[in-house]
Amino acid sequence: MPLFFRKRKPSEDSQKRLEYQLCRCKEAGADDILDISACELSEVPSSAFSICKVLQKKVLILHNNELRSFLPKGCDISTLATLKVLDLHENKLTSLPEDIGKLASLQILNMEKNQLKALPESIGDLRLLQTLILKGNGLSELPSSVGSLSSLRTLDLSDNNIVQLPKALVYIRTLESFTLDAAMMSYPPASVCTEGTESIQRFLCTELGEEYCPPSQYLLPVLENECGKQNSDCVDGLEEAWQTKFSDYEKRKEQKQQAKLAFEWHLEEKKKEHTQLILMNTSRKENILHSVRQEQERLEMGVSQQQRAQEAERLLVLEKVRQAEDGISSRISNMLMDKNRQKKSAEFLQAMEEDRIRMEHLTAITQEEANSLRRKEVAVAMQKMLSDGCAMNLLQEASDFRRRSLVSEAYRSMENMDRKFDKMLSLQVLDKSKAIAHILQEEEMQKAAFQALQLQKDAVHGYIRNEIKLIEGELMQLTRLEIKRRNLDAENLQEVLVEQRTALSDLLQQLLKQRDQREQELRQVLAEMERKSESNQQNYWMIQYQRLLDAKPLSLRMQEAGVQKELVNLICKLSAQHYLPILAHHRVTTEALRHMTTSDLKKIGINEIGIQTALLNWALQRYPEGACKAVQQDEEAEVAPTAPSPSPPQSLPSNSAFQIPSPPLTPGTPVTPSAPSPVEGPGSSECVVCMETGSQVIFLPCGHVCCCEVCSGALQNCPLCRSNISQRVRLYHS
Repeated sequence: MPLFFRKRKPSEDSQKRLEYQLCRCKEAGADDILDISACELSEVPSSAFSICKVLQKKVLILHNNELRSFLPKGCDISTLATLKVLDLHENKLTSLPEDIGKLASLQILNMEKNQLKALPESIGDLRLLQTLILKGNGLSELPSSVGSLSSLRTLDLSDNNIVQLPKALVYIRTLESFTLDAAMMSYPPASVCTEGTESIQRFLCTELGEEYCPPSQYLLPVLENECGKQNSDCVDGLEEAWQTKFSDYEKRKEQKQQAKLAFEWHLEEKKKEHTQLILMNTSRKENILHSVRQEQERLEMGVSQQQRAQEAERLLVLEKVRQAEDGISSRISNMLMDKNRQKKSAEFLQAMEEDRIRMEHLTAITQEEANSLRRKEVAVAMQKMLSDGCAMNLLQEASDFRRRSLVSEAYRSMENMDRKFDKMLSLQVLDKSKAIAHILQEEEMQKAAFQALQLQKDAVHGYIRNEIKLIEGELMQLTRLEIKRRNLDAENLQEVLVEQRTALSDLLQQLLKQRDQREQELRQVLAEMERKSESNQQNYWMIQYQRLLDAKPLSLRMQEAGVQKELVNLICKLSAQHYLPILAHHRVTTEALRHMTTSDLKKIGINEIGIQTALLNWALQRYPEGACKAVQQDEEAEVAPTAPSPSPPQSLPSNSAFQIPSPPLTPGTPVTPSAPSPVEGPGSSECVVCMETGSQVIFLPCGHVCCCEVCSGALQNCPLCRSNISQRVRLYHS
């Protein structure tokens, strides 16, 4: 039997039948039978016990139901003490109540086709039980108390698992019919069981040393005692007494005959009256049933109407609840968005405050720093910075001049430029000492050197410069691919290239704005420092320059914080120095990276897919036996939700997938995807106008890199897409 089962709801017909039977048994003049069979009951209703107790019912019929338990909760079996017949066949009962012996008046018990596994010991208390049917159950033995059933006349144990009979059956002297599976029996033997009830009883009596007596001798013991007393009186009496008694007997016989005739006539009259009463009761019962049926139909119609009204009201309430839930969810989402915006604003204000404190700390010059000023070294460093800038400008101009003159005078021009370059370097060496002395005296030169070093060491500005360089290279690569597509008449992926180029041009414009904004912020810092330097403090700019030189780089600070040197070098190589504080805060090591996945890196704050993949691949290369499978599964889970993109043709580079750049350090800047990695270096395409020099200018907003600097000055529209040119960005290549 399962511990838990789901109650099956009875059908409508079964419910109507149950209600009808319960109403019928309560009527006046109803018989002593309560029949609630075939009502699909899973348990006996408690009202049936109350009816049996109040109306003194003698027959309870419960067959053809789904009963799993006979006694419901809160009911006592003693309320059925007046029952004489209990029919429970074709149910799903697995056991009988332990106190079934309280049914002292029970004479017939039918438990056929149930799921009984054992009988309670109290069944022996049913002294008046005459018929016990246990056919079609799962019984394997009988309790020894069954021998106390002194009035049992019929016992059916067929279709069970019983192979042995208890010896206590010998004490049931009234047993007339005994049915069992003789072929399965081991005690008594099958040969004895096949001969019938008398053979089984004789065998058990022999086993116990008892004398066998047929059941007929135990049916009327009282009559036998009376007959014995009369025989003894007749033998000992006298003939005269006999004559007197015989005459008295004849008189009594005649009187009894007359009384019998009168009783029969009276009984016949009672039968006629009873028949009339039954007819009247039947007609009245039919009228009552008809009125009850009409009332029930009316009630059912009213209930159905009420149910429909309740269903409509329930749907209306559900709709209102759904609308309220939608409103609550929208308000909660708005509150969460406001909370996130407030959090970002607080973080931004905190970052601005920290930046201000840091700037104040940097601009504050102590006497110790003024005393420890290494003037000569700082002057050399300033001269180097300025000379490097000059040299880079001169080299860029010389390189441009050489490229323009390569067509006509390649070798001659190269020699002339080399001579000029050597001359320039010699002049630069001669003027170095003079420039150092001049820088020591010129505060403006010191300020310019400090500004150049500040731009070089600023992390945000460096990050923006790197992003601009990457996007310039990507735009040049996309332009070259687009030109190849047009030359080959392959336009199947033209829309994809246009979308990528548009995204890259938008991102380039945003980065240019960010660069200008950052330079403006640095200029404001310089202006504030200049206001502070108005206190006629000597060597102000040289001290600030020395401070920047002595400041430890971020990578060295992260190494001192506990981050491994190899990991710091990798992060610097990936231009992701802004993630070093995150790695230092979470104490991420190479061993920890080997067991991490992309989702773990995303949780700690590293959101760029390219940086995540590079870190995990680097950790796996250092430990090739690592958890490759976990990384691959996580990458598949990351890629699975995205929409499928059209497969690129073979002419596209294999690494042309979009990457999300690291978020800029300045707040409020939107994050857009970066361009695909270029296959060839920038500058490999030639000008589409003169067809002689390489492409050196980016046209915005279209993003094409297709013209040199000379040809781009006279153009108003892009020669590739014919769109208006709003901005030109010059490309410089070392």
